Amino acid sequence: MSKSLGIIATKGTLDWAYPPFILASTASALGYDVKIFFTFYGLELMKKKLDLKVSSLGNPGMPMPMPVPVLMQALPGMQTMMTVMMKKKMKSKGVASVEELRDLCLEAEVSMMACQMTVDLFEYDQSEFIEEADYGGAASFFEFAGETDVCLFI
Repeated sequence: MSKSLGIIATKGTLDWAYPPFILASTASALGYDVKIFFTFYGLELMKKKLDLKVSSLGNPGMPMPMPVPVLMQALPGMQTMMTVMMKKKMKSKGVASVEELRDLCLEAEVSMMACQMTVDLFEYDQSEFIEEADYGGAASFFEFAGETDVCLFI
């Protein structure tokens, strides 16, 4: 009997996209049965076309090449600048893109479930999401999560 991992992904920014996909792909490579439940803003990670941004606002731990006062971080264009900086840094360090990590998870048969209540709440069309997405509510995820060896909320 293999081990299992359940992940609840709630964030839809570039920096928060990495943890669920890195943990899921690693666990799958180690033989775990893995399911990610994408809810609220985490649904952004299920979209066919990813347009993820990063913001240092509310994230004082974000390393910056130079100190930027919080007030300046709220100026128009700062989110775009920080997103470009982060993508450039990741590329220079050879870090896989979110799309590559998601594809790796799909190849490794990680199950990905979109929260149907959130899809309905934000009036998303299922055609916006990857074809491999399953749909269900919290109860559907708990059928799996209730039996997992590890369950993470990200």
